Amino acid sequence: MRPREFVNSLKELKFENVFNPYADRCIVHDLDDAPSRRATALLNLLEAAAATEVNSLWIGRDLGHRGGRRTGLALTDDVHLPVHATRWNISIERATTGSILAERTAAVIWSMLALVPTTVFLWNVFPLHPHEPDDPFSNRSHRPHERTIGEAILAELLAMLRPRRLVAIGNNAAKSVDRLATITEVLQVRHPSYGGQSDFVRQIRCLYDLKRAPEQGTRRRVAAPLGF
Repeated sequence: MRPREFVNSLKELKFENVFNPYADRCIVHDLDDAPSRRATALLNLLEAAAATEVNSLWIGRDLGHRGGRRTGLALTDDVHLPVHATRWNISIERATTGSILAERTAAVIWSMLALVPTTVFLWNVFPLHPHEPDDPFSNRSHRPHERTIGEAILAELLAMLRPRRLVAIGNNAAKSVDRLATITEVLQVRHPSYGGQSDFVRQIRCLYDLKRAPEQGTRRRVAAPLGF
């Protein structure tokens, strides 16, 4: 699947109590053409990544209401949208109006990405924003049927980008990665939320040799390549 086909397939996704940033417009925070802006940003990002060698794909759980719901980019809030664009040498137009919002998880993720010199693509098991009923600015974990769709999308992404390794951020992402097992090297690190920030920072430093440290606490698994 090519990047444009991939983004078009995301636009078609629709679930109950789920915001699709590439098709839906938030009447509170979004500009009139926000879905188009987010879809274009993702397309440009995918085309840039597909044209180079992707060292790592970091994968989280879902888009959050302060981050990916607004930007359309995994693990990226308003604050880090410009640096995300610069990292891939593309242009990204902000899709929201009003104050710039920060997300705690995105802040930790990008504090470490600033130290990682190699190519890292960011994604989520479920690439949309699931929320509680009647509360669009809340976060919930994706449901089993949503995860099934998300894993199929992730498989397409892996076939397109062929990253050297996957870094699963948290247990939810690790379970999906275990089911897919489509690349040679798979690693799990602690999710930076809920008290996991220091472990996440230490594990990423160790993984990318940002400082010499033992690999205690980093789960490493080698999976058989599927040959795509």
